[in-house]
Amino acid sequence: MKLKQLESFLGDLQQFSNPKVELEQYPTGPHIASRMLYTAENSFGDVSNKVVADFGCGCGTLGVAAALLGAEHVIGLDIDPQSLEIASLNAEDLELDIILCTAMSRTWDGEVSFLIPLKWSLEAGSTSIKVGVCGWEVSGGFVLLNAILSQIVDTVVMNPPFGTRKKGADMDFLAVALKVASQAVYSLHKSSTRDHVRKAALRNFNASSAEVLCELRYDVQQLYKFHKKKEVDIAVDLWRFVPQKDKLGGIIADESLR
Repeated sequence: MKLKQLESFLGDLQQFSNPKVELEQYPTGPHIASRMLYTAENSFGDVSNKVVADFGCGCGTLGVAAALLGAEHVIGLDIDPQSLEIASLNAEDLELDIILCTAMSRTWDGEVSFLIPLKWSLEAGSTSIKVGVCGWEVSGGFVLLNAILSQIVDTVVMNPPFGTRKKGADMDFLAVALKVASQAVYSLHKSSTRDHVRKAALRNFNASSAEVLCELRYDVQQLYKFHKKKEVDIAVDLWRFVPQKDKLGGIIADESLR
């Protein structure tokens, strides 16, 4: 799929009708989202035939882009049920299969838990996990997804909160993403935090590499009452992080995710 075609598909997606400021909900625009996933696929091969997880998926823009680019499975995770409903509608409109999961915690600090409907079955390479027979069943027809994620996810894509409401929220997301992804993490962060992000990824989160692929302009629309301008452009970096592997070739994982 060509870049312009991908951007066109993403431009037709439904977005937040009533965004929640406490969750720093801002839509990921089609221009940024298309270039983020197109780069991940065409420069690094991190999307097609891979299991891609969209952390804090919101209305599903990044996950939809991954599915359109041929991801084997796409898993969207968010704490907000209303956002997941919109993401589900967007996937249905394009006839895409995206697995949508609920995050039970906002901390994202290793104690976070995810829920996935029992009806889903994931198969990735030699790993076949039929959720519902894994021993993680909880009430309401869901299972904990933590252990599953760390076993099968190749690539994590995300546009995390920038931390204006909860300081360090973007770093909380990044810490968990690097524990889950086996191949790469693609994430957007304010360009003004570039040095901090690089140091945190390499020193604190065991990334083997942290590279800014490009600087983009994030168009923030007037969504909330405290916004005084109709729109503001914020400089953001598109990062590619590679998780560190142990001597046996496996990802160094936090036991709290297993």
